[in-house]
Amino acid sequence: MSRSGATSVCPIRSLAPFQYESRTRIVFGPGCVAELGDQVRQLGCQRVLISSDPGIIAAGHTQRGQEVLKEAGCEVAIFSDVHENPTTADVEAGTQLAKQFQPDLIVGLGGGSSMDCAKGINFLCSNGGRMQDYWGEGKATQEMLPMIAVPTTAGTGSETQSYALISDGRTHAKMACGDKKAAFRVAMLDPELTLTQPALVSATTGIDAMAHALESYVSKRRNPISLVFSREAWQLTSQSLVRVLEDPQDVEARAGMLLGACFAGLAIENSMLGAAHALSNPLTAKFGLTHGRAVGLMLPHVIRFNGVEHNDLYRELLAGEGCNRSTPDSREGAEGLARFVDDLMRKAGLETRLGDCGVNEKILSDLASSAAEQWTAQFNPRTVDHVSLLELYRRAM
Repeated sequence: MSRSGATSVCPIRSLAPFQYESRTRIVFGPGCVAELGDQVRQLGCQRVLISSDPGIIAAGHTQRGQEVLKEAGCEVAIFSDVHENPTTADVEAGTQLAKQFQPDLIVGLGGGSSMDCAKGINFLCSNGGRMQDYWGEGKATQEMLPMIAVPTTAGTGSETQSYALISDGRTHAKMACGDKKAAFRVAMLDPELTLTQPALVSATTGIDAMAHALESYVSKRRNPISLVFSREAWQLTSQSLVRVLEDPQDVEARAGMLLGACFAGLAIENSMLGAAHALSNPLTAKFGLTHGRAVGLMLPHVIRFNGVEHNDLYRELLAGEGCNRSTPDSREGAEGLARFVDDLMRKAGLETRLGDCGVNEKILSDLASSAAEQWTAQFNPRTVDHVSLLELYRRAM
């Protein structure tokens, strides 16, 4: 039974063709980072390059990973100059260190930036050239080094995706560089590592993970396997994020967020995203808004826009088992879901209007032109173009 009291019946829809192959072993549980050395040994490797960032080092997580690896007899080098929204300059600097150290395995330890930078370094070390050469899909011609992901935030789901998001250091264009060979061999999900996140990081990464679940569920490329991951990711993130915001030390809620973000990453890998991400990338490039903040701000407007033609999909998602009183009733559909995201943004202390982020209405047309060129725009369930994307920005002002 749905929460509205009506019998919930799963509709028989046209089943989209798909191919699914699990490329990443998932290791989940509190304290599982202690098994990092064992995982490296199982892959027959010994020389490990860790891609991390100053915040993760300050929290002590990078040193913990290094200690575990050294206890397992590994030689370790650390690349620590990863910036938020990593650029081609970050990847090139990490590649220089990698060429000197000659690792046989790379660990991405940190948030999405550290993991994406690890993938970027691997592209250049294994295949040469520049990061721009891999913009798109399937452009790596050589096998790549094995990699292990150790996420310390519950957001991007990069640990289960074969894409790296790297910004061009000159043009600031956000390049999605994907290749199946770039998938992590192992993703180690230790919720204890996420306890040290600042409240703002927990909020923005968590909203990003939820957005991944919602956008992949309605994407034009949705299919039976992606829907399974999207649905589970939504149920985990929608219930766990509220608890994390209320009690940051709730390890069970942290675990739910980390696993939900991972499942959302698998959903993206087998489906795609939509207009909220297309609209957010220009905001990050031009105004420096963090990715999760920009996505969360635009998401309610995109949900309402999509709901005009696809409200049935949102109602179907909300009718799923596992949704509770904290989430909208299925009868509310897109409008209830949009309000839910808006309320979460406010609860987290995040802006819900572009004007509060320093965005001037005069630049909206340029932003819309950039958003229309984003790869994810073409997978939005309701077709978007410059005109509709401009209107979405205006609604968010």
